[in-house]
Amino acid sequence: MQRLLFLPLFLFSALLFAQKPSPKPNVIYIFADDLGYGELGCYGQKKIKTPNLDRLAAGGLRFTQHYSSAPVCAPSRCGLMTGRHTGHAYIRGNYELGGFEDDKEGGQMPLNEGAFTLGHLFQQAGYKTGAVGKWGMGMANTTGNPNQQGFDFFYGLLCQKQSHNFYPTHLWKNGEKVPLNNSFIRVHKPMAEGDENYEYYTGKEYAIDKMTEQASAFITENKNKPFFLYLPYTLPHLSLQAPAEAVKEYIGQFEDKPYRGQNGYASTRYQYATYAAMVSYLDKQVGIIWDLLKKSGLEENTIIMFSSDNGATFDKAVDTRFFASNGNLRGVKRDVYEGGIRMPMIAYWKNKIKAGQTTDHISAQYDVLATCAELVGIKPAIATDGISFLPMLLNKGTQKKHDFLYFEFPENGGQLAIRIGNWKGVKRNMKTNPNAAWEVYNLATDESEQTNVAAQHPELIPQFDAIVKREHRPSHLQEWEFVDPKFETKK
Repeated sequence: MQRLLFLPLFLFSALLFAQKPSPKPNVIYIFADDLGYGELGCYGQKKIKTPNLDRLAAGGLRFTQHYSSAPVCAPSRCGLMTGRHTGHAYIRGNYELGGFEDDKEGGQMPLNEGAFTLGHLFQQAGYKTGAVGKWGMGMANTTGNPNQQGFDFFYGLLCQKQSHNFYPTHLWKNGEKVPLNNSFIRVHKPMAEGDENYEYYTGKEYAIDKMTEQASAFITENKNKPFFLYLPYTLPHLSLQAPAEAVKEYIGQFEDKPYRGQNGYASTRYQYATYAAMVSYLDKQVGIIWDLLKKSGLEENTIIMFSSDNGATFDKAVDTRFFASNGNLRGVKRDVYEGGIRMPMIAYWKNKIKAGQTTDHISAQYDVLATCAELVGIKPAIATDGISFLPMLLNKGTQKKHDFLYFEFPENGGQLAIRIGNWKGVKRNMKTNPNAAWEVYNLATDESEQTNVAAQHPELIPQFDAIVKREHRPSHLQEWEFVDPKFETKK
């Protein structure tokens, strides 16, 4: 009788075990600041060492056709957070409020009340949510406060201008200032002739170290529950500031020269060595976070995504050509050419994402919200412009493709860009010339955008026009309006 009972009970227990749902995966999204397409070893960089990110790419999936939402910080972050391109997004440019001094910290245009963010999505799915790093979408006393935009925990910089200094007097933690052991530095004050006091631009507590400490604590505190960690580091955005031991690794490797603040941002003795150290220091932080996941037994249940907000910086304190920071792509930060908006992107999930892959799937950062929604099984509360690339990540099911990618940017003269397959349309200087002609490039044969083939392909012009008419919605801010609602390119 006992044997007769044992078999059904055994089978029943096995069935229960088989039906036990898999634990919800943790998600970490690491966002670099002004890191160009060509600044990682796995994307062809020869002078700067990035061993951790190279290993992450080797163990996962590397994207070659992934785009930012915009060519500068704030609208790029808004697109990532809300899943909307810049024809629909609430934040479309770097609209600055306040100044650089501590008592004038005003931040940027805040996210609107009622926005639906990645943080909200994960909260709805039962996740603990944290953001550590540079926010740039509103101060604590505005509707853009990250604690009111889907994040249970925030630590870092609320104002983008404050992030120009890696040794700030304070950071923010859940709406409160947290003092750091640093004196106030006027990072945009050029050095006077004869002044050699480069030590003025350093401090005792490096903001990046504090961010990694807090990110690590967040992971440790939430290791027994699903979490989403948004980790927007400020490296390698100017100013040129890095810990001395990090810079030392590159001193003597380049024909270096001092930078004395003549174009803004902090001065430094070693221009190239400091910039290279900043990229490598970013890589080091990724390694610290990855090692913590391994030691905590979380690696196999955590997906890591890494990208950058826009192309490498315009030539201020750094010559981006020296490091081929944007690879062979035309343009830099603030441009809608490929160098301003095509981004490195790595996705890693041990034993879930096949190692050593490269994909040319055309995607944008405004796809991330849709991807995460499919991952956790939650439908976004509002419509987005994104398409989930989860089928491609996991090699399961059919991957839907974009009919087009859309970019509009009200700064730098007013610019538009549209990608349809391998065709790219660009309009520039629209504020002074609303009827600026479309430039057309075939990215399949000319990814450096050197040959304008608009005259050879007039059939593309009405297609571009129709997309602008359909996708542009008036902004709430007049300064961001440069597209005529009756848009049409005159012949």
